[in-house]
Amino acid sequence: MSVADRLREKYDEWVREFLIPTLKRVPEWRKFATSFGVEIKPLYTPLDVKGDYLEKMGFPGEYPFTRGIYPTMYRSRLWTFREYSGFGSPEDTNKRYKFLISQGQTGLSVAFDLPTQLGLDPDHELAYPEVGKVGVSVPEVVSMSILFNGIDISKITTSFTINATAAEILSMYITVAEGVGIDKAVLDGTIQNDILKEFIARNLYIYPPLHSMRYAVDIIAYTSRNMPKWHPISISGYHFREAGATAVQEVAFTLADAIEYTNWVINRWKMGVDDFAPGLSFFFAATTNLFEEVAKFRAARRLYARIMRERFGAKKLESMKLKFHVQTSGATLTAQQPEVNIIRTTIQALAAVLGGAQSLHVNAYDEALALPTERSVKLALRVQQVIAYESGVIDSIDPLGGSYYIEWLTDAIEEEVMKIIDYVDKLGGMTRAVEIGYPQRAIAESAYQYQKMVEEGKIAVIGVNMFREEEEELHIELHRVDPVSRERSIKRVREVRERRDREAWERALNDLRRAAELEDENIFPYILNAIRAKATVGEVSGVLREVWGEYKPPSIY
Repeated sequence: MSVADRLREKYDEWVREFLIPTLKRVPEWRKFATSFGVEIKPLYTPLDVKGDYLEKMGFPGEYPFTRGIYPTMYRSRLWTFREYSGFGSPEDTNKRYKFLISQGQTGLSVAFDLPTQLGLDPDHELAYPEVGKVGVSVPEVVSMSILFNGIDISKITTSFTINATAAEILSMYITVAEGVGIDKAVLDGTIQNDILKEFIARNLYIYPPLHSMRYAVDIIAYTSRNMPKWHPISISGYHFREAGATAVQEVAFTLADAIEYTNWVINRWKMGVDDFAPGLSFFFAATTNLFEEVAKFRAARRLYARIMRERFGAKKLESMKLKFHVQTSGATLTAQQPEVNIIRTTIQALAAVLGGAQSLHVNAYDEALALPTERSVKLALRVQQVIAYESGVIDSIDPLGGSYYIEWLTDAIEEEVMKIIDYVDKLGGMTRAVEIGYPQRAIAESAYQYQKMVEEGKIAVIGVNMFREEEEELHIELHRVDPVSRERSIKRVREVRERRDREAWERALNDLRRAAELEDENIFPYILNAIRAKATVGEVSGVLREVWGEYKPPSIY
């Protein structure tokens, strides 16, 4: 009898003699299933782990990177500690950045207000109520200079959460660097620049899908040739998860987006995949389901390596490495008993680290109520630091690797993800899928089912449907944006318009208009020149709106 047959016989005996009699006396208190609906068995054994070890897991730093993209992972270098920050005017946010750096943050992560994200200057009538509210107002290059005043951007990585106006923001960053003698080739960081996920989940888009894709991939082509350390896109599953996607949908739609961007760059600019793929990066959520999140990250890493090698013919290992940032889940934060959010985000951050993230942001416990205070954001940073320096989870690479449950769950996620990717392929790719509303409908249905289960008590949320406190009083400090910051931003943008070289400004915008009308022209250098001429975000976006139009989505239901 083989070892596998003996194990199977012993397992059947255990089920018959021990498990079933126990369940008759003490039934399980709920149904156990993954977020994507697959039943979880009481116990996993080697019988549940399929395939060859070297083919499916391998070693850290080697294909297919299931166990990590670097040979030594955190034993040589910790992940980048980030806290997503931005509010009010650049002066306000610059102060917060310096505080965070003083507390041990190792990378900056910039949140922009809605007007900046939507290509509206702060004095636009539609922008006024939102200036500086959910992020910092940066409508022109002078504001960008103030945002990084006193910070050496040649020595720190900066991540910009910006999409529809990503080229304008990156152009400002380049211009600021040039102003202090820093070559753009030295700059290290990321712009999100993932417009597909805006159409699917976040809705902060401006132009129609095809023009938006041109805008995004032109940035990728430009930076790949001119900014070797820069990540020109952060392909984001985070917003899918926040909108209600399951772990499988989060990975599947993210990788389908990656396939779409890769195809576009290859087809539009005739670049080889190894010429730009090393710069691609990713952004995922971490929820409180610890093991499912760890397995999700491992499955995504393995799938991406296979996609890049088998579908696109990548030769460089760097092209096959899934480099990703993780943010703990804002959607899981509760306004009720907000201090409990500290426990949630700690588990979520632990999942990111055990899953092999390269960069991490931990939400502050008060973010269901307001933007975080200095006190709450410092505590969120301390969560990362305790995990890094005290917990011992970084001592061994991929410490959960080899767990029968983790390996089964990794395989299960991979299998379900590929079903969705195959379906997207049949639809004609992700741009077409977005146009007909497939991912939007799928995520909306998952969100509905999740909320229904919460309301029925089938999914527990402490403080919401379990262990509630009926007359709860909040005794925490809340952050308030200074209303003066709005007037400061408006005054500054008007001063920039008055003081710039009008002739150079007009020439740059006219050149941009002509480039936008030519399908085979890379749009980014023209946006960069316009920003150097002190054009504002609203003016650059205004030119592109005139040429490309604005997108009005059809009903997806």
